[in-house]
Amino acid sequence: MLYFLPIFVAKFTRMKIVLLGYMGSGKTTVGKQLAKKLYVPFYDLDQYIESREGASISEIFKNKGEIYFRKIEHTYLKEFFNEKESYILSLGGGTPCYAGNMDVILQQENSTSIYLQASISTLKDRLEKNKSKRPIVASLSEEKLTEFIAKHLFERRAFYSQAKHSVKVDEKDLETITAEIRILLH
Repeated sequence: MLYFLPIFVAKFTRMKIVLLGYMGSGKTTVGKQLAKKLYVPFYDLDQYIESREGASISEIFKNKGEIYFRKIEHTYLKEFFNEKESYILSLGGGTPCYAGNMDVILQQENSTSIYLQASISTLKDRLEKNKSKRPIVASLSEEKLTEFIAKHLFERRAFYSQAKHSVKVDEKDLETITAEIRILLH
């Protein structure tokens, strides 16, 4: 059985896997686990932007505004695709929805996009637990948070659904989600 491992690894070392979905859908957690299983590096686009800009995403939004952020996000997404050969890339929740980014994602050679699809209630529960780490939702009441998520999902679903694959993440553990993705990739 071990003689298949080099072929399996070689297949994925030239693969670009892009994870997209709403905040709290598990893109970073799943991405890191999947990267370990497939022996490819994991990257987070927001962290890539922060390192290039020398500022946090929150600081960029606060000091330069969303229009500036969406412009550089598009630029860095294209730059990232041109620089990196193989990886798992986690996108920000809004990345696919602006500046033609979904077209850029879909046009990548050897690339597979995967939408981590979570229900409103799953997202609400996850975001409630980590509100302090998410400035955009930190001040929202439980009712307002549900409304906020529902509105965004409605607006973004058309973009998210363009991904090559969708994986429902509700009521699944990390191992199950990564196993489902690995099966999709064969």
